[in-house]
Amino acid sequence: MDNEQHLSVGHLVSDGPEVTIPVVEILTGRGFVTGKSGSGKSNTASVIVEQLLDAGYPVAIIDADGEYYGLKEEYELLHVGADEECDIQVGAEHAEKVASLALEQNVPIIVDVSGYLDDDEADELIRETARHLFAKEKKLKKPFLLVVEECHEYIPEGGGMGETGKMLIKVGKRGRKHGLGVMGISQRPADVKKDFITQANWLVWHRLTWENDTKVVSRIVGDEYGETVPDLNAGEGFVQTDWTDGGIRRVQFDRKRTFDAGATPGLDDFERPELKSVSDALMGDLEEITELKEQEHDRVAQLESQLERKQERIAELESELQTARDVSAAARKMANALAHGDVGGPEDFERRLHEKNERIHELENRVSELANDQTDLGAFEAREGGFDDEKSEETVEPEERHDAEESADDEEAVDSEVETEHEDEPDGEDPVEAYQKRLRQRGYELGSAVSGEPIPESASLVELANAGPVVVRIAAARRESLCNEDHTWDIIAALASNGPMTVHELADEVTASIEQIQSLLSELKKRSFVARDEARRYALDREGMTSVVTDPDERAHHSELHAQWRD
Repeated sequence: MDNEQHLSVGHLVSDGPEVTIPVVEILTGRGFVTGKSGSGKSNTASVIVEQLLDAGYPVAIIDADGEYYGLKEEYELLHVGADEECDIQVGAEHAEKVASLALEQNVPIIVDVSGYLDDDEADELIRETARHLFAKEKKLKKPFLLVVEECHEYIPEGGGMGETGKMLIKVGKRGRKHGLGVMGISQRPADVKKDFITQANWLVWHRLTWENDTKVVSRIVGDEYGETVPDLNAGEGFVQTDWTDGGIRRVQFDRKRTFDAGATPGLDDFERPELKSVSDALMGDLEEITELKEQEHDRVAQLESQLERKQERIAELESELQTARDVSAAARKMANALAHGDVGGPEDFERRLHEKNERIHELENRVSELANDQTDLGAFEAREGGFDDEKSEETVEPEERHDAEESADDEEAVDSEVETEHEDEPDGEDPVEAYQKRLRQRGYELGSAVSGEPIPESASLVELANAGPVVVRIAAARRESLCNEDHTWDIIAALASNGPMTVHELADEVTASIEQIQSLLSELKKRSFVARDEARRYALDREGMTSVVTDPDERAHHSELHAQWRD
């Protein structure tokens, strides 16, 4: 690069001679351009950029307001950002490639952050782009200018400066010796960190009217200029540089040649000129990065879904294993009571004892199988984050689970009767008669629950949930879950009144824990009494409950059972 090369940017207001600036100072130094809206600061920045592009020097522009894409009217620039009008939509993952295109392939780049709804996402893109430019310049030592619009947002005066501001300050302080320069632009100099302004080796002060801003001019340039800066015309500015001995110059800057994309819309018709674009080949690598990122997002979503299914399956197996253990323990208690003569009874007790012993043997085998399944799932979850498509199939046959569920109901009921037998019988009463008396009493209670009264089609969810056949099945689901009776009906009432609800919303409304709620919902879902939507919200299944209430076979079964117990 010719160190003596100069760029023409305007002329002096007083006597009209041309004003030029040295290319090397612009590309490698620290500059600051300021002025209120409409004073000409963005025009000045665009004139400098146009002059650099004309001379063959690429630049990178951090465009906060989307006002620099007008440069594409005359120049082939890569316009990246979040808007559809950009050449390609990018994120922080593209920053290294953007820096590589700018420095290694001499592609001028506009990093347009005006379209990002998430400020953190835009901030990360700026920070990573500046970081990669700085890192690459340490090796390349190539003169290059980074333009930062609205720099007060990243390097503010006072507190609140984030990692992006620290990176830009680093570029300003240490970038010059690597060849990386920076030009900060702001309409509020009072809001920009003073260390950045005072260490700049060239500054342009356009019209400023706010008192705090004019005080900055007075403190840095002098009181004379602080008093005069509010009277500057559009496009005029005080130019302060380290490479001139003539002091402060009042300069009328040239008008930029490309159309003003940042101009305030007026009533005149506006026709957007035809814009140039870089070749598709240059964007190939950027598009590949985008595709890889999308594939990564899809894979993460897929793995999260698999993990959720695995966790649900583990919870189901743990519940089944605990149920099998409970049933086995209840059966042993019943068998011991009968074998030791603690309970007298009719002759069929021997037959029932034999049946229970066989069932105990079956359940012990089932407990062993479920324990093995539990161990396998634990090892599976510990390996590679718990993801393995080959083990996603259920390890318990539906028929076996159904048998275990029915046995759990039967055995728990019998166990409950045996455990309470001696607690309730009066002294001297025959234990067999007392036992049969309690069975008859339970029959009356069951008959009341399944009285078979018709339920109208317009019945509410609360009425359906309290229908006889539904109550019986809800009670069975409760026994298979971790919930007690109070928690169960609190959850049913909440779903009937406020469903659909997520598990966490239910936990906020009832006193049951997440685990208790999840276990009950799982059992109710098996019985088609609740349904879950795509948002993982649960609701009572009207169709499932109605089918139980209106099923002729179901009603006949409960009516027959009711009549038998009453006889």
